Amino acid sequence: MDYASIKEELVDIFEDVMDADDVELTDETTANDVEEWDSLSHVRLIIAIERQYGIKFSNAEIEGLKKFGDIITLIQTKAG
Repeated sequence: MDYASIKEELVDIFEDVMDADDVELTDETTANDVEEWDSLSHVRLIIAIERQYGIKFSNAEIEGLKKFGDIITLIQTKAG
């Protein structure tokens, strides 16, 4: 899967999990930039991503996810 396709799907997943339609997501967006993106919603986001793509993230990988773009890159790596 290419980066743009993953990003488009991930925006939909993000908006669904966060229940926020008006968030402008860039590769540099962090949890500090989105009011709804707290620790609980982050866990829900990770679970939704794992289900969508049939992948599993390690704890170390999850801890390394700081920006929206990091998530896309990791999905691209894991989903091949």
